[in-house]
Amino acid sequence: MIEIKLKAKEERRLLAGHYWVFSNEIDGLDTSIEPGTLVRVLAHDGTQAGIGCFNPHSLIAVRLLKKGEGDLPEDFVFENLDTAYTYRREHGLRKYGRMCYGEADNMPGLVIDRYGDVLVIDVLTAGMEKLKPQITAACQKIFKPKGIFYRNDSAFRALEGLSGTPETVGEVPETVEIEENGVKYIVPIRVGQKTGFYYDQRENRAFLKPYFKDKLVLDLYSYIGSFGITAALAGAAQVWGCDSSAAAVEFAQKNAKLNGVDDIAVFHRDDAERLLSAMKKGELPDQPDMVLLDPPAFVKSRKALPQAVGLYVKLVKMALEGLKTGGYLAFSTCSHHVSRELFMDIIRQGVSKSGKRAVLVELRGQAKDHPVLIGMPETEYLHFALLQVRE
Repeated sequence: MIEIKLKAKEERRLLAGHYWVFSNEIDGLDTSIEPGTLVRVLAHDGTQAGIGCFNPHSLIAVRLLKKGEGDLPEDFVFENLDTAYTYRREHGLRKYGRMCYGEADNMPGLVIDRYGDVLVIDVLTAGMEKLKPQITAACQKIFKPKGIFYRNDSAFRALEGLSGTPETVGEVPETVEIEENGVKYIVPIRVGQKTGFYYDQRENRAFLKPYFKDKLVLDLYSYIGSFGITAALAGAAQVWGCDSSAAAVEFAQKNAKLNGVDDIAVFHRDDAERLLSAMKKGELPDQPDMVLLDPPAFVKSRKALPQAVGLYVKLVKMALEGLKTGGYLAFSTCSHHVSRELFMDIIRQGVSKSGKRAVLVELRGQAKDHPVLIGMPETEYLHFALLQVRE
């Protein structure tokens, strides 16, 4: 196995719990090594720091699969995925949910979402791409799916020099039907956002149920209707959902009908900022009691962070300006570039600029099938807050 040696004292971050080695931490970077090659990472004193997948053309040059001395087990792919599934089963997740979450499950760059008999997989790194045959075999043994769909459409693949052509193993339909928190959804797994559905908000949707009772809810960035339909089934008086994607709105409408709430949860293609502006001016048919604000990841890179923070602050400000005393705002961000501290600062700025007085009812994060690896803050990306406007 090829050995990669770290510069002096560069192993300290690994010892603190991180699993990435950056290219500027390596002593004599060999760019001739094929991307995805398994390498042995040595500390500057020659002791083994771990084993990982190497890509000389990426800023993240090594993603560790194990730390310390010794070799990788021959069947480490199966062992890691089986352990990951055991963890999900312990939390009551078998048929629907994220079955592998990258570094947190010791498989850096691998995301597996289960939709009953179908697995949708994102392979994001050259190292996982080389292990695809073992990943497929392990998934077939553990989950026994009818089909596996490798989407291969993430921008991260291009950064790793990987193809964007999707791959199918077995039978994979255009859509699947799933159930979450007693709600049914038709999910577009081939052309939808991410792998088709946002399992990471599962527990936050369940948490909000008591707050929806008798409320007029404005559901912004509604995608295929998961928050809005949950609200309708939990007793909301009316739900207005909007998304900029016509395809997403069509699925939201289908899902509202599937759950028998299409008279309560109404979805339209519209712009979130336009609706928030109309809400502030009192131009909507009625004034919402609750706003669900779950925008996309505006922060694609650290360079884009200041502009994205400004947009998040603006959205929080506009939502609060349109809410009356006693109204609720549920706000989320979903980029690892936005830390919990920065998330709270966005809220503080938004509240201040709105001129309103607000309290934090609860601060939450991503669902348990997206575990946060201690020592690796990049695995914590979803932040969720429920605010209430006060006198």
